[in-house]
Amino acid sequence: MTYSCFLRNEDNRRIVRVSFDRDDIYGKAHAEGILPGGQIEESFGFTAEERDQLSLYLQAHENEILAAAKEISNPMKWL
Repeated sequence: MTYSCFLRNEDNRRIVRVSFDRDDIYGKAHAEGILPGGQIEESFGFTAEERDQLSLYLQAHENEILAAAKEISNPMKWL
């Protein structure tokens, strides 16, 4: 799982993009979700059940992921 810093969407709201990638014997899989909310916006290689689980994961860990994204959104904390 990787996540972005805070970005602005088309409505000028602050969001964080979260990516899930898998490369195993079943092939490659990728999914991208949005916080807040935990909606999976695009995916390939994951089953519908796996996408639902990823969405639930995002919702359950939303506060932690947003806090981590806040840390990397401030360039003053990079050094």
